[in-house]
Amino acid sequence: MHLPDPLHRDTVLDTYVDHYAERTHGMSVSAVRALFSVANRPEVVSLAGGMPNIADLPRIELGAAVDRLIRENGTQAMQYGSGQGELVMRERICDVMALEGIRANPDDVVVTCGSSQGLDLVTRLFCDPGDVVLAEAPTYVGAIGTFNSYQAEIHHVAMDDDGLRPDDLRTAIRTLRAAGKKVKFLYTVPNFQNPSGITQSLERRRDLLAVAREEDLLIVEDNPYGLLQLDADEPTPAIRSLDGDNVIYLGSFSKTFAPGFRVGWVLAPHAVRERLLIAQEAATLCPPVFSQFVISQYMTDFDWKGQIVAFRDMYRARRDAMLTGLAEHMPAGTSWTHPRGGFFVWVTLPEGIDAYALLPRAVTAKVAYVPGTAFFTDGLGSRNMRLSFCFPTAERILEGTRRLGEVLHNELEIHKTFGLGVDVPRHIDATGAPAPNIS
Repeated sequence: MHLPDPLHRDTVLDTYVDHYAERTHGMSVSAVRALFSVANRPEVVSLAGGMPNIADLPRIELGAAVDRLIRENGTQAMQYGSGQGELVMRERICDVMALEGIRANPDDVVVTCGSSQGLDLVTRLFCDPGDVVLAEAPTYVGAIGTFNSYQAEIHHVAMDDDGLRPDDLRTAIRTLRAAGKKVKFLYTVPNFQNPSGITQSLERRRDLLAVAREEDLLIVEDNPYGLLQLDADEPTPAIRSLDGDNVIYLGSFSKTFAPGFRVGWVLAPHAVRERLLIAQEAATLCPPVFSQFVISQYMTDFDWKGQIVAFRDMYRARRDAMLTGLAEHMPAGTSWTHPRGGFFVWVTLPEGIDAYALLPRAVTAKVAYVPGTAFFTDGLGSRNMRLSFCFPTAERILEGTRRLGEVLHNELEIHKTFGLGVDVPRHIDATGAPAPNIS
C-alpha cells in the first residue's frame, strides 16, 4: 500500500488548468487594471487610468429623478427587457449620434453593456482563431484583450499627425492576404485616440474609407470620446456618417454621462444587426434595463448637451495643465502629443529610457502612468507612456508631471554616470519610427 508523503506539497495553483478552453491562453490581465491597487492610493498622483470625472453631475437632482422613476415606472424599469434594448433608449442614442452627423434608425441600434461588450460581440461574430484584425499602432489595450480572447491576430498599422496612414493600411491588407491570412476588419478609434490622443482628419477618414471599399474591408469605429472635443465647437463627422454600409459604429455613455450604468451601443448594417441581436441575447438575455431607463429620463429631464459642454470645459483645463506641466518638467529629448480632446497624452521618452522599467521608480516617487508596451502586440512602445488628464485636478496633474519629470531627470543622470548614453532623438511617431512633428 502506497502512503502519501507527508512532506509533499502540490505545486499546481489551479487544479482546473487542464480543463480550460484553448482560447483562454490568450487572456491576460489588463496593464491598466494591474495598476489600480497602486494608483488608487491617495498619496499617488495617478496619471494612469482613464476614469471620467463625474463629480459635476447634478447628483441630488438625479437621485430625485431615479426615486420618481422607481415609484412611477419601477415595475417596467426593474423587469426583463428587449434583447435589442428599450426603444426609448435607442431613440435617444440616435439623438446623440446625430451630433456627429450620423443619420440612424433606432431599429439598427443594439444596446450593449458598455461599448466593450459591443466590441466583444462584433469580434465573436467575425473572427475565427487565426483571423487578422488590423488596428492602429498603438491601440486601445481593452481591444487587444478582446481580440486575444478570440484568438485573433492583431496587425498594427502606423499613424502620423492625421491618424492611421491609408497607404500603410492598403499595403498591410494586401501583404496579409498574399500570405493566406483572412483580414476581417479594421478597428479604429478616430477621435482623440486611446492611447495616443491623435485625431483622424476628415480628409484622412475619407481616404481610409476609399481603401476599405477598394479592398472590401469592414471598419469598426470605436468612438467613446467624440463629443469631448476641447478645441472646436463642432465635432468632426464620424466615419459612419460618411459611409453607412461598410462601418460598424460603437458608442457609449461612459464618457458623456457616467460609466457605472454600463450602457453602450452598436450601430450596424441591418444584416449584421440581426446577428448581433442573437449574440446579445445569448450573452446577457437583455442589456441593463434599469440603466437604460435612468439615462433616458436624464436625457429627457436634464440639459444633457449643456452637461457635455461643462465636461469639455473641465477637461480642457486639465488637458492644458498637463501640457503645461510636461513643458515645464520633462527633460530634453522627450516629446508628446497635443490632443484636441478626449483623455490622453502620449509621451515618447529619450533614447535608452524604458517606460516599463522606469515604472517602479515612478511609483516610489508617488506618480503612476501606463507603459506604452501595453498598447502594442509586437514589442513596440518601450519608450512610450500614456498619461491621463481626465480624473486628477489641474493642481494634482501639475504635481504629477513634476514628480515624473524628477524621476526622468534622475534616470538620465544614472545613464550619464554609467556611460549608457542617452541621445536626443528625432521626433518619433506613435510606433517609434521617425515621423513628422506631432508634439
